[in-house]
Amino acid sequence: MITVTRLNHTPVVINPDLIVFIEETPDTMLTLTNGEKIVVQETVMEVIKKVTDYRRSIFNPCIPIDS
Repeated sequence: MITVTRLNHTPVVINPDLIVFIEETPDTMLTLTNGEKIVVQETVMEVIKKVTDYRRSIFNPCIPIDS
């Protein structure tokens, strides 16, 4: 699971496996498999890094996750 921040500064934890695509319009919008769209404060690259770190922690738990 990754934590992202909605525009109203509320953190939300999402399953990165549910992300279909990420758009920057100019806000970053995550579209999930169920069609739900979540607008977040993080940039596209920050979300990608969070997803990459999460997956890395699953497949190689010996590598610590950067916060």
